[in-house]
Amino acid sequence: MNEAETKLVVKTLLQYEARAKVAKAMAHPSRLFLLDLLAQRDMCVQELTLSVGCDQSTVSKHLAVLKDVGLIASRREGTSNYYTLACDCLDGFFQCLETVVQSDVEKRTSACDGGCKS
Repeated sequence: MNEAETKLVVKTLLQYEARAKVAKAMAHPSRLFLLDLLAQRDMCVQELTLSVGCDQSTVSKHLAVLKDVGLIASRREGTSNYYTLACDCLDGFFQCLETVVQSDVEKRTSACDGGCKS
């Protein structure tokens, strides 16, 4: 490989590593729920804690993971931290996920109709 090709491979590898980091940050049901909540409006930690149903330290850790990869941002108002989505593209991503999940359910149901017992 020449130098230009090596740079391209390294750049691509770094891009895939960055994508994997974001995907890993999203790979938890509570974090997906937090992102859905924040897609509706900015919320403080206390509101998010009540909505998710976990203790505040757990919610704060989830928020830190999401913030670390740039999916959310925070601001301080008085004694409260408010969180907001930092990107506008999650709705399309979630729609894509729902399509994949629905397709998988339909395939499994179809395959099961022919030979599974209820």
